[in-house]
Amino acid sequence: MSTSLQIYECIVSKLDIRQFKDQAVSEDTRLRILDAARQTGTGLNSQHLRFVLIDGKERLKLLAEDSSSGTWVSGANFAVIVLADQSFRFNMLDAGRALQSMQLTAWAEGIGSGLFTGIREEKMRYDFNIPNELVIAVTAGFGYPLRTSIGKAKNRVSLNDIVYHQRFETRYISE
Repeated sequence: MSTSLQIYECIVSKLDIRQFKDQAVSEDTRLRILDAARQTGTGLNSQHLRFVLIDGKERLKLLAEDSSSGTWVSGANFAVIVLADQSFRFNMLDAGRALQSMQLTAWAEGIGSGLFTGIREEKMRYDFNIPNELVIAVTAGFGYPLRTSIGKAKNRVSLNDIVYHQRFETRYISE
């Protein structure tokens, strides 16, 4: 299979995972996932993103307590808090790009991930010593999926419903 088909297969098969096996992810794999984020482009090549790696049961439990929507992260093998320089107007776009690079790299290695943005900001800043000049963009938990999810169909609208040609009124793909 060509590299482009492998990338496409990762994109179309990737699911959000929030239940993980109690199985360690190797340090080499963690570093590859983090390096995928580092290698992702940023606006004006500003390279303003910063990443806080969280691991260990106690620290992951603390991270879960700092969330209003990600309590499941306590069961992950590790998590990454993505921070962005809020002085750049494209900071959240860059954070999303880096997150997707991490998630697709992980998925290609059989590692699942889920994300959350619901946080208790003051508590998270205190618990993980996050400076005020950086925005907490997103947090993702990573680990081996508890259940096999390969082959599970995604619920997506058809291309015909979302792609237009030249003007919004002209469907690109005819039925």
